Amino acid sequence: MENIISTVSSYVWSDFFIVFCLLTGLYFSFRTGFLQVAYLKDMVRLLFKRNKTDKGISSFQAFTLAISGRVGTGNIVGVATAIFMGGPGAVFWMWLIAFLGASSAFVESALAQVYKRKDGHEYRGGPAYYIEKGLGVKWYAVLFAIITIVSTGFLLPGIQSNAVSNTFTTAFNITNEVIFIGGSEFTISWVGIFIVVLLAFIIIGGVKRLGKASEFIVPFMAAAYILMALVIIGINITQVPAVFKLIFTSALGMDATFGGIIGMTIAWGVKRGIYSNEAGQGTAPHAAAAAAVSHPAQQGLVQAFSVYVDTFFVCTATALIILFAGTYNVADTVNAKGEVTHYIVENAANMQADAFTQAAISHVFPGFGNAFVAIALFFFAFTTIMAYYYNAETNIAYIFKKKNKTLIIWVLRILFLSATYLGTIKTAKLAWDLGDIGVGLMAWVNLIAILLLSKTAMVVWKDYVKQRKAGVEDPNFDPESLGIKNADFWKKDK
Repeated sequence: MENIISTVSSYVWSDFFIVFCLLTGLYFSFRTGFLQVAYLKDMVRLLFKRNKTDKGISSFQAFTLAISGRVGTGNIVGVATAIFMGGPGAVFWMWLIAFLGASSAFVESALAQVYKRKDGHEYRGGPAYYIEKGLGVKWYAVLFAIITIVSTGFLLPGIQSNAVSNTFTTAFNITNEVIFIGGSEFTISWVGIFIVVLLAFIIIGGVKRLGKASEFIVPFMAAAYILMALVIIGINITQVPAVFKLIFTSALGMDATFGGIIGMTIAWGVKRGIYSNEAGQGTAPHAAAAAAVSHPAQQGLVQAFSVYVDTFFVCTATALIILFAGTYNVADTVNAKGEVTHYIVENAANMQADAFTQAAISHVFPGFGNAFVAIALFFFAFTTIMAYYYNAETNIAYIFKKKNKTLIIWVLRILFLSATYLGTIKTAKLAWDLGDIGVGLMAWVNLIAILLLSKTAMVVWKDYVKQRKAGVEDPNFDPESLGIKNADFWKKDK
């Protein structure tokens, strides 16, 4: 079964798809005049703008809710895996897909705002909504919703909880226990039970509680992790030029050591970059739609900035920590037969990629690194699992609308918590392969959709730019005057 799942994952993440992701980001970058740079000041201003209404959630809460989905296991384990499989050059390709992907993140998030709808006291939106209303293709919208429910509800949570379980085992020696009941064998994960209990309390509170929890946890966890990285960078400041040179030369195949794996370097950099920052994947638009703003482009810009925070700050922090310590390059001494006789890191022969970052920080702070990464990863992963639940629930609400929605959501909660727990007792490879399939399928469907809706997205963008150039600080959105149909929320709200 693991071989079958691994094969499916390789088909989903084909070379064609890697190129497709890069070209889509490049296309939107040119169409928007590289808003990633031109409107960076607006991104920061909008991020901290106060919400003038009690409806929906604030831009900052939507930002932190989306960041909680973006900043997770991918920022620690994903980066380590990318470097281990593709060499240091993979970091460059993570940077590139983040820069280009910021434009894709803008488009999908702005579209989510255009076609969102009110659901009780909350706003709902996302790819399923803009596919149905914008493209008018109901079956394609339902397809995305189903893929998202399966992916974020059952496939992806296991990656996060699995990584937490593994790092806690390394740091605190908290292992799973095997018990026998009636001749049957059962695995008990205390880490899994703790995550599930805490998670149940938050997700039952709805999007408002999710938003408040993310608003508190995300800035704290990101700041602590980046601060640790800055300390390590300061200690290794003389190595910074050499590390950046290694990243660039490896990325372009100019380094003799990594020149032969340039294809894997690009593939793993883009693959783990998209998994980490989620640009174009279709997950962040769910959180973006929940924000109360006066113009869809405002939340699009905020979400574009969240891609930067994820990759240029948190992922880069992890990459530099690993490259300074050299823990990814576990072979220290090789004999004439090519056999490794000594490892830089203890037990490296059996080490999973998720332990590389722990080993790197422990290299600088012996006895402290393992625990710090385990705790940081717990917060990263926990908030990501929260965001996954919100995405799954939003798509449940889309499919079922008011029909038996409450009952279906409770079924989702039970299955979601079960999937999260199961992640702590299954193998890391299986968890990652399942997650990669989910991420890949969502990205395939969503990227095609936003390309088909690019005309609408550009109308929204040009309207925002026109009003900003006219000196309007908070542009208003009038879909009817722009010729945008089915943007029902904005017509009713105005």
